[in-house]
Amino acid sequence: MTIALAAVGAALATLVVTLIFQWIVRRSPESDERLTQVVRELEARMDEMVRELTGALEESQIEGKRTRMLGELAGSIDLDEVLTRVLEAAGAIEGVDAALISLTPQPGGQPIVATLGLSAEEAERQAVTGPPDGREARAITISYEYAAEEPPVDGEAIRAGVAVPLPGETGPLGLLTIFTRTPGHTFNEEEVQELEELTLRAGPAIENARRFREARQLADLDALTGLHNRRYFHETLAREVARAHRYDRNLALIIFDLDDFKAINDQIGHLAGDGVLAEAAERVREVVRSADIACRVGGDEFAVILPESNLADGDQLYSRLQKAVSSRPVGQAGPLTISAGVAELQADDDAIAFFQRADHALYGAKEAGKGQVVAASLLRPRPPTNLPPTIAPVEPPEEPPSSQAG
Repeated sequence: MTIALAAVGAALATLVVTLIFQWIVRRSPESDERLTQVVRELEARMDEMVRELTGALEESQIEGKRTRMLGELAGSIDLDEVLTRVLEAAGAIEGVDAALISLTPQPGGQPIVATLGLSAEEAERQAVTGPPDGREARAITISYEYAAEEPPVDGEAIRAGVAVPLPGETGPLGLLTIFTRTPGHTFNEEEVQELEELTLRAGPAIENARRFREARQLADLDALTGLHNRRYFHETLAREVARAHRYDRNLALIIFDLDDFKAINDQIGHLAGDGVLAEAAERVREVVRSADIACRVGGDEFAVILPESNLADGDQLYSRLQKAVSSRPVGQAGPLTISAGVAELQADDDAIAFFQRADHALYGAKEAGKGQVVAASLLRPRPPTNLPPTIAPVEPPEEPPSSQAG
């Protein structure tokens, strides 16, 4: 495009030079006036051509960017990345100030919402639904009118929007909605068609990425308990340890198991024992926070990673866990107790050392009589004054007396 502009400029310059040369050769009052008129016409035409070419260049760049974003949709199977690219492509449509993707939840799952240019509060309030008779709409137009006595500040409030279904193999996956904050602006047919074209490309990409996420989540889950499995635990613990060190955040870890579970298995059988583990895991899910990561690390041993937490938080979680499994019978095993070790991340901990300290504390709880929680404290053999009262420290092993030659 730059070359084209240069070529046009060169041609016009050549023409002007030719006219000036002819004027010098055959100069007259009439020729002076004629030359002036021609030069003005040439200047006007040149300005018009420059504007046209500049507009074409800008439109070509926008179209190229949109085409590139659409082409990249099929190049990723990460759902977050695909949603981000779809939102960016929607945001490039003329007049769009914000965009939102809302995916219908799968059976037993949670709805997925992704936004661009919307605050969390705005996103929560932008609920868009289809026709009340259940039919599928081609597009849903939204318009907001505000009270005159409290007019919103221009550029802040959502004024209008349009939503288009995201097509899937068996039906719509959800909606892609674009919004404008410009008073009086509405989305025309051309912009709706552009949004429809985007959804036709985005739907299959989103569906593939969501299937991959669901398959990956299943691979990360323990088949018996539904908690995250051992592989996921160690991968996540390594990430959380690195994040906590990088941003100077607290991180706690609790490892626990069911007391005397081997004897329970021997008494009621392994099949019934599996039922006990599954029910115990369900009770674990009921008491952990949404930010905590509960895992089964092997046999009857479980672990919970507690981001932004310390020893006191680990102690509180242990109390909730102990109450959950001991307050009423668990399957055919009756009420149970748990023993636990809890650790708080130290400056020189890596993921392995962190896990080993908590695991060592669990063995300390077993040796101390079971049904209790013990804190890992290798750096401080004696309990600090601010240690939660229900947590006992792991005492370092006594050194055997050295024998001296008589």
